[in-house]
Amino acid sequence: MTPVRRGGVAEIAVSRIAEGDPLRFDVTVREGGGQTRHGVTLSAADRARLCAGHAPERAIEAAFRFLLDREPKEAILAHFDVSAISRYFPEFEAELANYIGDTIS
Repeated sequence: MTPVRRGGVAEIAVSRIAEGDPLRFDVTVREGGGQTRHGVTLSAADRARLCAGHAPERAIEAAFRFLLDREPKEAILAHFDVSAISRYFPEFEAELANYIGDTIS
């Protein structure tokens, strides 16, 4: 599947709100005059596999950029674990490294 790049640039704010396993994050996406908030978890196993030596916050931001290339912010689940993304988009893990390299933070 080739992602469709959406017009405009979303502002993605990622805050770690809990340590441990899993890590918990609050994510706010601002785009097009509106915003959405999301609760996201990332297990230690997924962190080791997906973060490629980067801060978990950077990987979460990259995951949201990946999602926003495929759906509007309002379609992204309000609460989810990062592992759920691959169930909807099987290419997620293979493409995440490209998005981590493109993140702004």
